[in-house]
Amino acid sequence: MSKVVVSGKTVEEAVRQGLAQLGVSQDRVTVKTITQPSKGFLGLIGVKEAKVELTLLPEPEAKPVKTASTLPLDQPVKLPEAEEEKHAGQDPYEEAVRFIKDVGKSMGLDVTVDVQHAKDVTTLHIFGPDLGLVIGRRGQTLDALQYLANIVANRYSDSYIRIVLDAENFRERRRKTLEDLADRLAGRVIRSHKEVVLEPMSPQERKVIHSRLQDHPQVKTYSKGEEPNRRIVITLK
Repeated sequence: MSKVVVSGKTVEEAVRQGLAQLGVSQDRVTVKTITQPSKGFLGLIGVKEAKVELTLLPEPEAKPVKTASTLPLDQPVKLPEAEEEKHAGQDPYEEAVRFIKDVGKSMGLDVTVDVQHAKDVTTLHIFGPDLGLVIGRRGQTLDALQYLANIVANRYSDSYIRIVLDAENFRERRRKTLEDLADRLAGRVIRSHKEVVLEPMSPQERKVIHSRLQDHPQVKTYSKGEEPNRRIVITLK
């Protein structure tokens, strides 16, 4: 992802959300303002959000290093010592926490992160003011930040680890909202005898809907379409 187009109430808010999605600071992007915000008639009708385009700047050129093709066949391929020490001595979860705090700073937020380990997943709980900027619309910014935090953490881990980000208990609140939605739409399908197609959702959110209705006696669910526009269909059995 080298370019994003983001909307917000102000240009500054849109830029902060774009930086969070890209996982970089502002000095790593160029910003193009597409639309200025406007309040519309009486501040209510015709409200228009700001829209900006953020483009990643090219990475600085690195000095060439030897690859396997340039080494003698009997010489093992290994990272430079500095890289070996960097990866061997750093905790993947600490690196993920550091990354989240750095992104928070780039958004003008002072956040703290609590690490909670479980059997198959580690949850990083984010605390601080104005966490709506971190969460984003329906959790889209939080999901993007979670994706990048997983990439950062797994650079420093010998085996795959899975990290979930949460802020203001958003994950649980969103799960409850989706379960209520699933129950309500299942009732609509039963009454109308017509299938219902939901709006596009992330794989994690689709899983909540599928799980909620998998044992339903009268309806079933399936997904159709391609990412990121894949949708759930609820229909009669």
